[in-house]
Amino acid sequence: MHDIVVDELERHLSGNASRAFYNHLDGCAECRAEVAGLEDVSLLLREFRAEDSAPEPSFFFYNRVANRIIEHERKEAWGLFSPGVVFFRRVAFASLLMLAGLAGYLLTSGAPVVNTTDPAAIMAQHDPSVDHENGSDRDRMLVTLATWQQ
Repeated sequence: MHDIVVDELERHLSGNASRAFYNHLDGCAECRAEVAGLEDVSLLLREFRAEDSAPEPSFFFYNRVANRIIEHERKEAWGLFSPGVVFFRRVAFASLLMLAGLAGYLLTSGAPVVNTTDPAAIMAQHDPSVDHENGSDRDRMLVTLATWQQ
């Protein structure tokens, strides 16, 4: 492209180029083809700049971008000290499972059940210093009498 075309191209696109510019285009096919291509690009840019044809981002686009920025900053700043929400959910779930397992173990491994048919065990549990109501200790008394030796 020749110097006159480079110098006056902006004025040509706005419609104010000099007569010398147009005289040069009449005589130079190379510059004429270059200016025609630039006019096409300028027209496309004007159409793209129109507000009604501007692309619209999706509904949650800005929220997703903001969340990614925050997540990236958190990872950069804290590294392993801030593993994220998924890690803490997994830790909470594992803690609940451990708590349920421990509760089940404690419930099933309570105090051993005393065999009430064993006379020695019944006699060991009997406290003669305590007043008992009518017949509440009848089985224990029978075992005590049955196993009493002189």
